[in-house]
Amino acid sequence: MGEPHERADGRIGALARFLPVGDTAFAVEFGARIAPNINAHVHRAAAVLAEAAPAGLVETVPTFRSLLVHYDPTLTSAAALQDIVGALDLGEATHGALARIWRIPVLYGGEAGPDLDDVAGVTGLSPEEVVVRHAGEVYRVYVQGFLPGFAYMGDLVPELDLPRLSTPRVRVPPGSVAIAQRMTGIYPVASPGGWRLLGNTPVRLFDPSHSPPTLFAPGDGVRFVPVDADTHADVCRQVADSAYLPDCEVPA
Repeated sequence: MGEPHERADGRIGALARFLPVGDTAFAVEFGARIAPNINAHVHRAAAVLAEAAPAGLVETVPTFRSLLVHYDPTLTSAAALQDIVGALDLGEATHGALARIWRIPVLYGGEAGPDLDDVAGVTGLSPEEVVVRHAGEVYRVYVQGFLPGFAYMGDLVPELDLPRLSTPRVRVPPGSVAIAQRMTGIYPVASPGGWRLLGNTPVRLFDPSHSPPTLFAPGDGVRFVPVDADTHADVCRQVADSAYLPDCEVPA
């Protein structure tokens, strides 16, 4: 199928194709590539389907370019549910505009970003140029996964499109700002990981006591703001005292 585009017919069936996934699920695929408008269709479809709540729907799982739909085969069939899903209208044209833009302070390099110098060496850039390129973009939150609060954000500039580490780290510190291929992300908690670490932010991305528990949502934008060690330490203290929330703006 071709890439989706804005059209008069906003029904899911006119924008996507259905693919079987086992005996109790199917995928609703909106495109063959990762792009803001395709991803926006995915998340809008998830919201519309949740509101419709057809019989037999168990859950949906959004990805970069498709929506996985799980259903109960004792209550419905793939064909019946696909007919319902296909007739749902996404409403107004979705162009992938960002909902909010978060400004996240980052201490780059040194112990906070142990891979910065290696990234500079591989790319032929200086460490300062790597920081300028990484912090010079507003990144779209495409999906969340891997860890609670871990947002896959893109797209990196081509110069920073590097593969994961050949040997993952056993432990990545929480708040590590990292890159891998076309994506950038922040490790919300300590965990193993193979992305290249450029810096660290004290901002808390996941708190199960909050509603919602994650700071970012799909469709948000994130801008990384380089800070010095003193500012990083000050933000750390404010976060520890629950007195810090990053700046956020709503695009006009």
